[in-house]
Amino acid sequence: MHRACSLQTQQRGLTMIGFLFVAFVFIVVAMLGMKLVPAYIEFFSVKKILATMGQDSELKSQSNSDIRSSFSKRAGVSYVTVVKPEDISITRPDGVPVISVQYAFRTKLVGNVSLVVDFSASSDPNATPAQIE
Repeated sequence: MHRACSLQTQQRGLTMIGFLFVAFVFIVVAMLGMKLVPAYIEFFSVKKILATMGQDSELKSQSNSDIRSSFSKRAGVSYVTVVKPEDISITRPDGVPVISVQYAFRTKLVGNVSLVVDFSASSDPNATPAQIE
């Protein structure tokens, strides 16, 4: 009989408060993931487009409008909607075009609270990411 009482006091489990806290944390992480994953998928698509454009042998002879048109076609195929051809900047150091883009992805979380993520990509693999202000 004494043994039965000691077993009841040693029971362990998750309390309702603990369960609600764990569920709240899980919901917040899931909500952030659902908002951020598409932004990063699109960013990696933009990086891939710029990298393939940077390796194109005909890039040197193309005008800025031709480069923007090429980006627009590639972005349409890759379902890139955040970056428009007008958003890319084209510089020509040493006569070789370097295509870069800096943009901010903004999405609503809850009510008037938004999430903003800054992205920067370039066709130059040695370029350092620029700081968006």
